[in-house]
Amino acid sequence: MELITQGLVLQPNHVFIIPAQRDLHVLNGEFRLKPISKPRGWPDVITVFLHSLTQHWDGKLVAVIVSGYDGDGAAALCGIKEAGGITIAQKLETATEPDMPESAIATGCIDFVLSPEGIAREIARIAHEDTLSMQTAT
Repeated sequence: MELITQGLVLQPNHVFIIPAQRDLHVLNGEFRLKPISKPRGWPDVITVFLHSLTQHWDGKLVAVIVSGYDGDGAAALCGIKEAGGITIAQKLETATEPDMPESAIATGCIDFVLSPEGIAREIARIAHEDTLSMQTAT
């Protein structure tokens, strides 16, 4: 795991952590940090990040919304779908705080509603499928 810093290059097979009190954007394959745009109430850092991905990322998009308060991320899910991405929400009965996945499901833009184990399996399946299609193309 790596804490995101300004200009850090996105890399496959890495887990990145958004620093506190920052909005995260992507531009030219690099992370861009900005002061948080919603300093009061529940932040919408995930929504801001997902919107940025739909505008400035030409790679495969998979958005996963899991347990959390409020509805952060939900407003950007239809954009992920429109960009050809895949959207996944955690099953409500498996979420400690179901607000975020419930809001995501309510958008009507979710491809899969899965348990945490199911999410892991689906991401592995998607990654395997992409690897096979890349091998077939070469």
